[in-house]
Amino acid sequence: MALDEQDGQAGELLAFAMSSGTPMDGANMRAATRPPEPGAVWTQQPRRPRAAAAPVAQARVDDRHQHARRHRLSLHGVTAATIALEASRSRRRGQVYVALAAVAWSTAGVLQRQLTLDTATQVFGRAVFAGLALLAYVAVADRGRVVDAFRSVGIAGLAVAVCVATASGAFIAALNHTSVARVLFILAVSPMLAALLARVTLGEPISRRTVAAMALALGGVALMLGAPGEGDVAGDGLAFLAALAFAVMVVITRWRHDVSMAPATCLSQALLVVLFLPFADLGTISGDDIGWLAALGIGQIGLGFALLTVGARLIPAAQVGLITLLEVVLGPVWVWLALDERPSTATLVGGAVVILAIVIQTRGEPAPPAPH
Repeated sequence: MALDEQDGQAGELLAFAMSSGTPMDGANMRAATRPPEPGAVWTQQPRRPRAAAAPVAQARVDDRHQHARRHRLSLHGVTAATIALEASRSRRRGQVYVALAAVAWSTAGVLQRQLTLDTATQVFGRAVFAGLALLAYVAVADRGRVVDAFRSVGIAGLAVAVCVATASGAFIAALNHTSVARVLFILAVSPMLAALLARVTLGEPISRRTVAAMALALGGVALMLGAPGEGDVAGDGLAFLAALAFAVMVVITRWRHDVSMAPATCLSQALLVVLFLPFADLGTISGDDIGWLAALGIGQIGLGFALLTVGARLIPAAQVGLITLLEVVLGPVWVWLALDERPSTATLVGGAVVILAIVIQTRGEPAPPAPH
């Protein structure tokens, strides 16, 4: 019986050693199987805990977290790149739309030169087609709520309509008295006039950049006005009136940002139709004249306005102001290529000075352009 107890105790010790990972060399084996001394008390040693696998498991968890973090960073990078690419595409589309609007506006001179009508009939016919084109645009933009769109114009919108009507009529009248280049170069001072009027009426500060641009533009206009034999007082005065009317319109829209330009511009053409109908000689309008008037009203005003409205939402106002200078540059080019209308050297030099002034002023405090 004693032998059995000794064998059982030795077996327990051997099992403990094996389960705890203790190496069983010869000495350990003999100690485990050696019979106890007489009178010795057998005490079972406490089991040591099994070596835990926690470090390995934790390492695996950390790896998974790092992988997930890298995955999130990768997704964030892809998303940021996609957003940047889409923003770049939107800017390019905006620049293209605004440039096309400027090209459309620049055709006014060459199209007007094709007409064989008096000034009042030109203004009336152009306004008819422009009003129809803008009415269609309002219907599309406001999803058929045309009446609500015109009701929302308000007093400020009516004032804008009067300004645009004045500018449009004066612009066509000026083209009948002087060269296209001269009209466009004088009209280009409108942003500087707007800045000056905003200072007087709204208290907007005028930066040194704007003051320098104004002085430079005045010098350019002085050069053009000094060019002999190219224009007359009526033509230059009408061109300046158009520039002043546009400047007032800009100040009104700065004062009241809620003015909807599309209905207001459409109303401006309706005003021209009503005012010039009594003076228009409708019997002299030929089929060719109808085509040219439609091109002026639908293409030059309607399409130009729609392209500008879409493009101006996609790019900064400074870029809008700079890109629309294409009108001033391209307008004289079209009549030169198509009709061999060559402005004088003084007009070209003065126009270049005005364009430089507009670039300086637009890069500092751009003013929103308006359709002619």
